Amino acid sequence: MTAANVYQQRPTSGAKAESSLHHADLVSLVGKGRKNAGVTVREKKLLGHLTIRGDGHDAAFAAGVHKALGIELPGALQVIVKGETSLQWLGPDEWLLIVPSGEEFAAEQNLRAALADLHIQIVNVSGGQQILELSGPNVRDVLMKSTSYDVHPNNFPVGKAVGTVFAKSQLVIRHIAEDTWELVIRRSFSDYWWLWLQDASAEFGLSVVA
Repeated sequence: MTAANVYQQRPTSGAKAESSLHHADLVSLVGKGRKNAGVTVREKKLLGHLTIRGDGHDAAFAAGVHKALGIELPGALQVIVKGETSLQWLGPDEWLLIVPSGEEFAAEQNLRAALADLHIQIVNVSGGQQILELSGPNVRDVLMKSTSYDVHPNNFPVGKAVGTVFAKSQLVIRHIAEDTWELVIRRSFSDYWWLWLQDASAEFGLSVVA
């Protein structure tokens, strides 16, 4: 059994929250890119990110996660998306849960209640990372420029997610739909990856959506 002090980490007093790409003013770029661009980028900002650790071979742990989230525990290199919530395998005993903004506290409480008798760890990492969503017919071409990991459909189907090197730095690539991918990035590297994506997408055209 794990004992932990759980508290609401997101300010509720009207404090201003900014994404790590706030300075890039992506909103001002919406609609200004090339028409029929091959790559479209959307910043999925200020979502709730939680890492969950436990024994994936324990039926009680898997059942508790499902009870709390309504999502089956993903197997190796898998991500399961249910609406705006997703659960991804990170390692043999670790998963990444992403929920809509403001729902991370309730999600953690639900998980701790469902897993109360088990040895687990849940950490809110919302402040350290965010997601860039890439869609369009040329996203795979940009990925091939950026990572040595094999992104061919036979090796990287929809529903797969991997941690890998991308543009000489580490991140997580998730294939969530046929022409849609997500990059789970560190906040401190956000500017670097935004600049990289602009350059790597230049030949195909890059557009920004809200």
